[in-house]
Amino acid sequence: MAAVTDVLLPATPEEAVSAFGDGAGVTVVGGGTIVMPEISAGRLTPTRTLLLARAGLSGVAKEDGKVTIGAAAPLESLVDLPAPVGPCAANVGDVEIRTQATLGGNICAGEGQDAPRGDLQGALLAVGAQVRSAGAGGERTEPLEDFLADRNARLVLGVTYDEPAAGAFVALDRPHTHEYTAMAVSAARLADGSVRLAATGCGGHGTRLASAEATASDPHSAGDAALNDVTPHDDALASAWYRSKVLPVLVRRALTQLQENA
Repeated sequence: MAAVTDVLLPATPEEAVSAFGDGAGVTVVGGGTIVMPEISAGRLTPTRTLLLARAGLSGVAKEDGKVTIGAAAPLESLVDLPAPVGPCAANVGDVEIRTQATLGGNICAGEGQDAPRGDLQGALLAVGAQVRSAGAGGERTEPLEDFLADRNARLVLGVTYDEPAAGAFVALDRPHTHEYTAMAVSAARLADGSVRLAATGCGGHGTRLASAEATASDPHSAGDAALNDVTPHDDALASAWYRSKVLPVLVRRALTQLQENA
């Protein structure tokens, strides 16, 4: 493994943005729960590393119904937020992992070697989160779904979203998966009454279930429609066939829970 030749430790968000630049050749470390195992396994050999632990990006704030979360906020600091974000965060790993893992690392995570990653992507998609990031072209704020489609060489600074009127989170948990979430569905009813649904564990990153949203008033139909929005796959936790059978069930449960929480 090549030695790290340059370690950057910014003390402010501005210093972090400056050190990141256009992202070329930079490995970002938030909590290290994803990056460090990759380095240990020899799959990642950084030469310029940006550590965000002291960059002032770990805050969580709620004001006038708007939630703002810094990129370096540990997932454990999110568990008391209303559904779907809080319950989703609480479902990630165990308390040791949640204390170390960060929001930014979670929403930037791609598919793992043998299991899904990026659990918070689904919950944040459901609440309509906006991502603020920096990189080539400067800073920008955009919907999470747009960021996920083009997140390479971007430094996440934080996310914001309006607290939903109601939320729900349901996950496929199986004993053999230990602390990994094989698949999950998040649902949110926004202030305008619209319903948003998203899933994780059905592709490379979290996915909006637009077809299911269109029939959200009928949980059974929405469950069937959700299969139009994803391409289930095999991994060490579950087969594509099993995921295609369980996803409709999770959607129905999430919508039923959403109705109960209204």
